[in-house]
This record gives sequence, C-alpha cells and structure tokens, in this order.
Amino acid sequence: MRSRVLMMLALLTLSPCGAQDLPWPDAAPDQWLLAFVDVETTGLIPGYHEMIDIGIVMTDLSGAELGDLFLRVQPDHPERIDDGARAVNAFDVDRWRELEAWSAEAAIDRIVRFHNGIAGDRHVLMVAYNSHFDAAFLDHLFRSRERSWRELYHYFVLDLPSMAWSQGIRGLTGSSLSETLGIDDEPHVAEQHTGITGAKLNARVYRALLARGK
Repeated sequence: MRSRVLMMLALLTLSPCGAQDLPWPDAAPDQWLLAFVDVETTGLIPGYHEMIDIGIVMTDLSGAELGDLFLRVQPDHPERIDDGARAVNAFDVDRWRELEAWSAEAAIDRIVRFHNGIAGDRHVLMVAYNSHFDAAFLDHLFRSRERSWRELYHYFVLDLPSMAWSQGIRGLTGSSLSETLGIDDEPHVAEQHTGITGAKLNARVYRALLARGK
C-alpha cells in the first residue's frame, strides 16, 4: 500500500518534461496560465453531492482574460440536493433540462477542449475561492467517468482567501473581500448565482490583490 501511495505522489509531481526541467512561473511566466474555477453543487460532500455547474476563466499571470467557459451539468443523483444548496443556486432538474444542461461525459469533453484550445502546451494553475472545495468536486466529476482532472492542471492549486490573508485581509467571504478591495461582488440571487459569476469574481479578486500588493 505504501509503495502505491509513493508511486502516485511521484507521478503527481512529474510534468511531461520531468520535474527537474519544469520551467517554473518565476523563471518562465509566459509558459504558465491561470484557470479561475468556481462550481455550484447539490451540497457540501464530494462523492455524495455533485457538481451542477462550472465556470472557468483563463488568464495570463497578470490576470488578463483569455477566455471563459460556463456549463450546467445534469447530476446523476439530483434527489440528493441539499436545501441549503438549492437556496444558493436554484437547482431544479426540470429547469436544468430546459437550460440544456450537459451530461457529465459531455461536460468533461467540453472542459478539456476549452482548456486545450487556450492553453496549448502551456502549464496551467487552478485558482479558486476555498480551493479544496472546487478541486474536490472537479476531481469527483472526472473520476465518475474514469478520467482525471490532472489532465488539465498542475498539482499546485492556488487559494484566493490565503492570498488575501497574506496581505492582512481577514474577511473570508467573497462579499467582505469584494468590499475591502473595492470591486463588484457576484449576484446573490439564486437564479443569477452561477459558476461563471463566481469565476469572474475570482479573477477580479486576483487582479485587485495584485494591484494592492504593488
């Protein structure tokens, strides 16, 4: 068991060109991009609850936007929707059908095509708000169809509240951080609150933190 774990860790730390040859962002910023990711879900437990939409905004390291993607995803187990989640994202099976939500397989293929079309052979860091949550649901979506989200992103994942914390900003919610940074918050009306509104907020937060750091 231990040897399998060590092998998996070794695979995660290697890039196609080898970890020792990896052009890191400080040395080769033009070879790296950022993917600001935000997901809406049927609840808080990855593997039991599921992703029901995803927004992705791709940028260079300065935060200049290169493209975005928004998909609604029809979950396999919509009956598991948590009341709290529904209040946030207004998920409803029939509404999702009317809005032409994608199947999990089709959503994964679309995400990969979008990623490859912009990134090419450049390395991409995933950036999210409370990043372990989004990474866990992205991982579950891909693994549910025997794929890996590591097809897309480097094994380092960046977290926006941690960036803000390092600048002395102790508010943890998106709204408090938006107010502190003087940027527009995302909508908090359930029908308007989606992965892409969250992903675009994430990109705004990042750009504001870069400017504040200067």
